Amino acid sequence: MSVRRVALLTAGGFAPCLSSAVGGLIGRYTEIAPEVEIIAYQHGYHGLLTGNYVKITDAVREKAGVLHDFGGSPIGNSRVKLTNAADCVKRGLVEEGQNPLEVAAEQLKADNVDVLHTIGGDDTNTTAADLAAYLHDNGYELTVVGLPKTIDNDIVPIKQSLGAWSAAEQASVFAQNVIGEHRSGPRMLIVHEVMGRACGWLTADSAKKYREWLDTQEWVPGIGLSKERWDVHAVYVPEKSVDLDAEAQRLRDVMDSVGNVNIFLSEGAGVPEIIKEIEESGGTVERDPFGHVKLDTINPGAWFAKQFAERIGAEKVMVQKSGYFSRSAKANKEDLRLIKSMTDYAVECAFRGEAGVIGHDEEDGGRLKSIAFPRIAGHKPFDVSQPWFGDMLTDIGQE
Repeated sequence: MSVRRVALLTAGGFAPCLSSAVGGLIGRYTEIAPEVEIIAYQHGYHGLLTGNYVKITDAVREKAGVLHDFGGSPIGNSRVKLTNAADCVKRGLVEEGQNPLEVAAEQLKADNVDVLHTIGGDDTNTTAADLAAYLHDNGYELTVVGLPKTIDNDIVPIKQSLGAWSAAEQASVFAQNVIGEHRSGPRMLIVHEVMGRACGWLTADSAKKYREWLDTQEWVPGIGLSKERWDVHAVYVPEKSVDLDAEAQRLRDVMDSVGNVNIFLSEGAGVPEIIKEIEESGGTVERDPFGHVKLDTINPGAWFAKQFAERIGAEKVMVQKSGYFSRSAKANKEDLRLIKSMTDYAVECAFRGEAGVIGHDEEDGGRLKSIAFPRIAGHKPFDVSQPWFGDMLTDIGQE
């Protein structure tokens, strides 16, 4: 396939891979086809709809490697759904009566784009699929090659999404400081709320990494510096129901014997119960353009703290959220290796005209490939039957 001009965009929430993935794509094109022009739409589909982009200059190409040292996205993100015309009109991205898909397609045509690289989660890449299908149906053949970004690690059928390992590592670092607060008062309850709308992988892996850190530390129990006080006492994920009464009794025993309780909570745990409570009391639940509940407006961490505080006899309660701390970090060494392999392969696919989302296909023996857009879906559940997870729950006394 003849590739003359490539466009990049990052979309959705941040993850510790966006800056590195942009740098990786720019670097790979520069290595093997420096004649290919590269542009980057600003703030994802927002910039595509408004025609707002920057050209990647020779000076930027020379410094592409620097992007691996930073988190966030140098080209900006937003949450825009091209099939949600009403929201696009409301935000001033298209005029009343315009089809956002058509506006985006016409912009790509006007910008002479041959390949569009989307870096995002299932929403970003299913939106890219909608766009690719529209372009095909209207006689404009453009290759869309996506990269899987989400700290939730919940894209079907992709084994490991970019940025998730780094986010879990950073959530552990966050907890190492926050849980130090357990001696700021007697009978302290600390709830560490971790991102994860419908998947508990990040919460579980964060707790695992945190407990691995605990195992490397030296303790002085005689003065109160004990592993038991710093340990995780409960891990709650959306895929596993919580018996509040039973857990309250168990955690009361922990509080009585240890003096504090530390909980790792996925922000998606208990959400149906919280929504029901809000709506039955006459309240409304805010949602984003994709129809997802805005979890920061319903505060799952505060809800769980409220359920437990009195019943376990907590004198002080602290709810801390590691999400933004984790998701805006730079990629760690594990993710950098994964990003390198995926960005290199994405460029190969671009020159072959092979559309899809790059990832290790769990339904094809974990092979790295371009996975067809119709097979991409979100909200892959975390497998709570994995031995390591079960062993961790058993170790902390949680059934």
